[in-house]
Amino acid sequence: MRKTLEDFYYGNLTPGEQTTTPGSELQRAMVKVTQCERQLTELLNEGEQAILNELVSAQHIVDSITALENFILGFRLGVRMMAECMDGNDGDIREVTDHG
Repeated sequence: MRKTLEDFYYGNLTPGEQTTTPGSELQRAMVKVTQCERQLTELLNEGEQAILNELVSAQHIVDSITALENFILGFRLGVRMMAECMDGNDGDIREVTDHG
């Protein structure tokens, strides 16, 4: 835990920066997207290429916002789960004491 806190303090945690595993489904999909974008660019005139570039840029923004929101939602869920784990009186099985 200390290492994670130190990394957080020094700004070494960057969940948005990840590498893909070579040959993974994600990596293959990314290659396909790049190929299709290149092929479309070659087929389109200059004005149409500008529209395609706007579409791609807008999709990058949507993807970034979605990734951020999913990160926050996942983090909050994890915190809620940890808080529930700390609640000792949440079930039918209770610790046996001298009183009961």
